[in-house]
Amino acid sequence: MKPNITLAKTQTPNGARMTLVEHDGDYCIRVNGQQLMHSSVATSEIELGKLGCERHPNRGAATRVLIGGLGLGFTLRSVLECTGPKATVHVSELFPEIVAWNRTHLAGLNGRLLADKRVTVFVDDIRAIIRGAVRAPYDAIVLDIDNGTTAMVKDDNNQLYSERGMQQIALALKPAGRAAIWSACPDAVIEKRLTKAGFQVRAVPAKLYAQAKRATYMIYVADKPAAPAGGKDKAPVRR
Repeated sequence: MKPNITLAKTQTPNGARMTLVEHDGDYCIRVNGQQLMHSSVATSEIELGKLGCERHPNRGAATRVLIGGLGLGFTLRSVLECTGPKATVHVSELFPEIVAWNRTHLAGLNGRLLADKRVTVFVDDIRAIIRGAVRAPYDAIVLDIDNGTTAMVKDDNNQLYSERGMQQIALALKPAGRAAIWSACPDAVIEKRLTKAGFQVRAVPAKLYAQAKRATYMIYVADKPAAPAGGKDKAPVRR
């Protein structure tokens, strides 16, 4: 039996130990020994990218996409496959170590995609990028941050999914823009807060792997209404 090989490690803001582990050609990122993501079961991450971009299928358009969380790069791969050569894809990753792992240990997986001319990586908190996007909004925002509202990596990530956080996501999207949010389980709180922020929301079950009989995760697809004819985009009403 082939051993697990720890390729690299770092510490999260929570003080947890995050490791990159390789086993028989597959890669896994773990937090305190618990699996956070694995290259052999990336179906939901790929589906997240597809769902995020399917509202803007014109490959000739200059689509702007923001991805929250680089991870093992599968969502980035999916977004690049769904968008055209004029697309702009911004990736927010809090940990510089994960960016470095992708460029080195994971270069043969998806790390090479970081060199794509469409891609810019920001080592920054996704919330700061979303707040700054009001001046240059996105067509799609795709989020795979922690486990949804159940944080494993950083407690402050819960603020992203607060009512205020959902309102900021709405403001960071163009009219008719879309947010797609990955969750480790069905989460009525996310759905309710997205709806309150003015989105039309649907919950899409996602499988662990393509051949799985049952869905394990949930992706929340949130569509922002188009601007009224002759009118300007309006900020969501705060209650």
